[in-house]
Amino acid sequence: MRVGGAAAVRAFVAREAATRTARHAARRLGLGLLLGLGLLPAALAEVVLRDDRGRTLRWAAPPVRIVSLLPSLTEGVCALGACARLVGTDRYSDWPAEVRALPKLGGLEDPQLEAVVALRPEVVLAARSTRVTERLESLGLKVLVLESQTHADVRRALDVLGRLLGREAEAARAWAAIEADLRRAAARVPPARRGQRVYFEVESAPYAAGAGSYIGETLARLGLRNAVPAELGPFPRLNPEYLVRAQPDIVMAVRREVEAMPRRPGWQHLRALQTGASCGFEPSRYGLLVRPGPRLGEAALLLADCLAGLPAAAGGAR
Repeated sequence: MRVGGAAAVRAFVAREAATRTARHAARRLGLGLLLGLGLLPAALAEVVLRDDRGRTLRWAAPPVRIVSLLPSLTEGVCALGACARLVGTDRYSDWPAEVRALPKLGGLEDPQLEAVVALRPEVVLAARSTRVTERLESLGLKVLVLESQTHADVRRALDVLGRLLGREAEAARAWAAIEADLRRAAARVPPARRGQRVYFEVESAPYAAGAGSYIGETLARLGLRNAVPAELGPFPRLNPEYLVRAQPDIVMAVRREVEAMPRRPGWQHLRALQTGASCGFEPSRYGLLVRPGPRLGEAALLLADCLAGLPAAAGGAR
């Protein structure tokens, strides 16, 4: 925040306090009238949720002004048919297309506090790693923290978003669609590729998606094994020599990194690269693979399609 920013935010909050109070009172009165007339389900009268910090948050009704500071949560809101409620997102949220026109509010490391407050959100969706959660709460904003590191987390996040938005049925359908896509993807994997060991690179240091990551879970659902065991962590940084020793059957990464891999010390000896058993994804599609959100099933189908297009495997699982 720039010099004097904190004072400006406090002044803004003070000016808006009376307006917000009146607006919320009117909204509560309107909801009461609708409930009295039987035109609004009682379940929509109040929303009570517990986030991933164990904190309980309450709303008089499902919020209609939402800021999301995490792409997977942005996608979750839109997957439940509530994109129109978003008033701002982090700079990396780019799906679906309509969110690209929304105000961009920085990232996990540098969210723009004043800009968030100025949008008057009824809730801010954030990850545990978002740095300004407590600052936002100190200014009177409600912050719902959700973290997705596994498939079960994705399902839980969709469920929580469904309850937040008053769209629980849509959340159930979204997860059912993910499961159906995962099953379809598994059926597309050539039998000769099942059980083979995959190296999935998330960054070029190299950082890998281990067996314990949500990407590792997707690979397992496709009938594949991970060249990076779970005990190394979900996204471990590897010694480059590790892969030379491990000799994975298949290599996956963003396309430019796959093309550069033979120039890494010793990696020209990776049999997967020598035989063309590699999946290099365009950046726009690779982003789909590394977001643990409602497009999890679509990501699995993308992986399966690449596997189906690889040269015939020389052998099965090793």
